[in-house]
Amino acid sequence: MTAIRIALDAMGGDFGPSVVIPAALQMINRYSMLELILVGDETIIRQHLNELHATEGLRLAIRHASQQVAMNESLVTALKHKKDSSMRVAIDLVKEGEAQACVSAGNTGALMATAKFVLKTLPGVDRPAIITSIPTMSKKPVRVLDLGANVDSRPEHLLQFAIMGTVLTTAVDNISRPTLGLLNIGHEDIKGNELVKQTSQLLQKNAAVNYIGYVEADEVFKGEIDVVVCDGFVGNVALKASEGTARLMGHVLKEAFQQNWLTRIAGLCAMPVLKMLRKQMDPARYNGASLLGLQGIVVKSHGNTSVWGFSHAIEEAILEVKKNVPSRIGGEVSKLLSKSETLLDSEIPPL
Repeated sequence: MTAIRIALDAMGGDFGPSVVIPAALQMINRYSMLELILVGDETIIRQHLNELHATEGLRLAIRHASQQVAMNESLVTALKHKKDSSMRVAIDLVKEGEAQACVSAGNTGALMATAKFVLKTLPGVDRPAIITSIPTMSKKPVRVLDLGANVDSRPEHLLQFAIMGTVLTTAVDNISRPTLGLLNIGHEDIKGNELVKQTSQLLQKNAAVNYIGYVEADEVFKGEIDVVVCDGFVGNVALKASEGTARLMGHVLKEAFQQNWLTRIAGLCAMPVLKMLRKQMDPARYNGASLLGLQGIVVKSHGNTSVWGFSHAIEEAILEVKKNVPSRIGGEVSKLLSKSETLLDSEIPPL
């Protein structure tokens, strides 16, 4: 079996190596073809490996990086002044062909900006987009994009997002022709702003996507659709609202079961159901947002995820490497842009 080599930003996220390194060791044991490169402060990484009774080896390498990008640092600082950060070096490894993918739990804006600057977008792709899976009422999750990479998109951008999301879902989720909906405030043609209306017209004319029309926010969670596309501002608000709602539900249930001894007994009786609900709704289970449209694979993990959650982000990277997602996206977008004028758009500041 062909080896898959992935670079891990060991210093990124709220917990850094205390989460990344245990997750790396778990995945090395789980996948025999997997090779991982831990990128970050070599002294700190070796210290964590020693505490876990693990050592560097043929399938677990260390690449030293003298800097790290803080969670609150601007993308300009990351690009101009953190050229030897664990995030930058991990992405550089993908650019140089030493790794086939990068996984980081670091600063989202800095990761997107650095990845776009180093790897560049695929020919015909104007802007990368962030896509992730979210749980639904059915057993299959739905993939949603864009989740915050772009907050002022144009219809042509949303069309590209739709194609990229469709290609990823087809490749990774093994759905031959995934259904795609456009997030809107209603189903009627008169509903929505001009961005949504113009995007809908473009989607209706494009055979690369299986467009079924508008979907409202509450329908996203029914599990009746495979891909939902939207502007990054809308998508990020929708994602954060859904995460907040899930936490609210957990808080309300906990308070309800702790009111008195009768409710505590009821809570004990309901514990198996509550555990099943927690497992199904756990964000760690769906951790690993992909930065689509780049000439390389970059997966963003939640900054405050657990070891289990970071393992899921690594698994997402493995799947995308196996399915050669960037190449497949590039092919589909090239078909689209051979019929239309390429947009020129860049928001990354010069170095």
